[in-house]
Amino acid sequence: MNPDLMKPQIPQTANQQTSVPLSAGIMCKDCSVPNKPLPQAARVWEPEVRDAATWARLSKLQRGSEYSKFVIDVKTNKIYFVDSHVFTLHADFVVDYLQKLPRTTENMRAYNQNYSTVKPQFILGYLTHYPNLSEPSLNKWTFSFWEGDTITPRDIRRAYKRLQQTFTVAKLQFRPDSLAQEKVAAQLKPYKIVVINNNQIYKSLPYQAFNVGQAIGTLHIVPPNADIETITFADDDIALLQTSYPDIAPVAGIITTQFSTPLSHVNLRASAWGIPNATIKNASIDYQQLNRKTVFYEVKEDGFTLREATPDETLQHKTAVVEKTAVVMPTVDLNTIALLPLAEISKDDAVKYGAKTANLGEMMRAKMPMSVEGGFGVPLNIPDGFGIPFSYYVAHIKAHGIDTKIAAMLQNNKFSQDTAWRKQSLAELRDAIQNAPLDSATLSRIATQWQTQLQSAGVFVRSSTNAEDLKGFNGAGLYDTVPNVRDEKALEAAIKQVWASVWNLRAVEERNHFGIPHNQVYPAVLIQTGINAAAAGVLLTTDIWGHQPRTYTINAKWGLGMRVVEGQKIAEQILFDLGNDGTRVISRSDETTMLVADPKGGVMEKTVAKGEPILTEKRAKTLSTLANRASKVFKNTEVLDIEWVLETKDGKDTFWLVQARPYVQARPYVVNKKKEH
Repeated sequence: MNPDLMKPQIPQTANQQTSVPLSAGIMCKDCSVPNKPLPQAARVWEPEVRDAATWARLSKLQRGSEYSKFVIDVKTNKIYFVDSHVFTLHADFVVDYLQKLPRTTENMRAYNQNYSTVKPQFILGYLTHYPNLSEPSLNKWTFSFWEGDTITPRDIRRAYKRLQQTFTVAKLQFRPDSLAQEKVAAQLKPYKIVVINNNQIYKSLPYQAFNVGQAIGTLHIVPPNADIETITFADDDIALLQTSYPDIAPVAGIITTQFSTPLSHVNLRASAWGIPNATIKNASIDYQQLNRKTVFYEVKEDGFTLREATPDETLQHKTAVVEKTAVVMPTVDLNTIALLPLAEISKDDAVKYGAKTANLGEMMRAKMPMSVEGGFGVPLNIPDGFGIPFSYYVAHIKAHGIDTKIAAMLQNNKFSQDTAWRKQSLAELRDAIQNAPLDSATLSRIATQWQTQLQSAGVFVRSSTNAEDLKGFNGAGLYDTVPNVRDEKALEAAIKQVWASVWNLRAVEERNHFGIPHNQVYPAVLIQTGINAAAAGVLLTTDIWGHQPRTYTINAKWGLGMRVVEGQKIAEQILFDLGNDGTRVISRSDETTMLVADPKGGVMEKTVAKGEPILTEKRAKTLSTLANRASKVFKNTEVLDIEWVLETKDGKDTFWLVQARPYVQARPYVVNKKKEH
């Protein structure tokens, strides 16, 4: 596959406007009439870019950044600034236009040699402008090369020198787009070439769109460091968060002032709800006067709008209709009592053990062909474990009369009408489930399974309800996971905590939002061997930044993966193109500590070594290949949301898949607009 298919899809956004009008014309240098505007269609490339108007004509706006391409003929030193509206790919210009060659396998193989260390004919590069009118210091211009290009420092210097001679609109900085290019960039100091990486650009941006859309609601500015558990949100609030939180109740829109991973639970929740969600760094200051007012909020890839709603918009808001895909609740089997190993559980057993356990069992049973490395019958890497079926929870709450308390709570009108009463009742219910002793014979049966199958290893005790990992409702982060459980007493407490978490306030609020009946929700439990994680994270089998085909989005953090989904800090963010084996670095993790398993049980913090990347090109390819195989198991799922763990032992890396579920994107709010006459 042609590596030129990887265009500069950088996830950078800036202000709502660009620095120059995109409709501007250019001045003709070769026409008989001096300074006569040249028709846009008359020139598909320029030998130089001396003014903003020329740049505007050649460049293309994408996600708030303006980009174009350049080509340098290494034999003649001629440079071509390419019209990106006409030529989508470098190959379109070089092969089709300059060389006028048919796209045979031989010709394209020869063309692709221009991405190797020794350039046979061309240097192929990109120019990108990140405009920022409100903060001129962040107004950046960069030149770069495809992340798979093994370009040398000498050729980077040659390109920079040629650009200096012909591109005078602004000073350019070199932007490495891969780990290999970052290493090459370290050798550019003698050439006095300023280097800026994607991580610096990402962190310096004042705005980042996570989920586009529109909403009208009440702006609710949450004070810094507020305890999210003490805050009550209305479902039509536009929540402005000044601290990173692991979760949030259903709202109409989200604004954060701190960057986090797009795959955090809050951002995944916004995607599932179909609500606008963005980071706007100065929002708490710039929009303080709108607090508690009805506002219009719109998120676009290249900018946002936040203002007081007009009377007409407020009226429309009151008649808004939310279109959501109906969540189909699966049937449940409350009679199964077998504690089955994952290797004996299939996707059809979701009715007994929940979707999470069933999906992992299905992957463990699958033997996937190794199409990349060659060979067949290779199993996916799934940590061993066993499922505790729904029936054990039902037996527990019935034995202690908790089922009648649940029925009474749900039938009380206060449950739906009084937020404070609902919150208190749920807390009391969770306490009742956790404080009630587990039947001794049941606990003995579970402990024996743990001791014999898993050799009493430290385990993660995980939720696997019938109301998560479903099409249209993934339930990410709603229920509890207890890490690194190492003794029988802790195992009992962990199981009951996971059962009780089905009544977490955030879980109840989320199910209310999707119309899921609470009395139809049952928790099963997954007991799974804990992996001594060097790193962990989330992978989506799609490109959520630039929508490139066959490109995966990967987030990673050192240590256990809880902080990736909680969004406490910026994760390392990688795009991996399966077609080109191209690894694009979006950001590096800014974590100074990581969570690791405590030998005594639970987790502890450990200092992280600075500067070392989590996902090298080799690791990104290995993980993406594993995820690609997993996607073959779930052929009817368009995009998979996969949680993974990296184990490093004796210098050898092993990636483990610990969850796979459908990636949920909901339909947005639809406003009943007035008819135009």
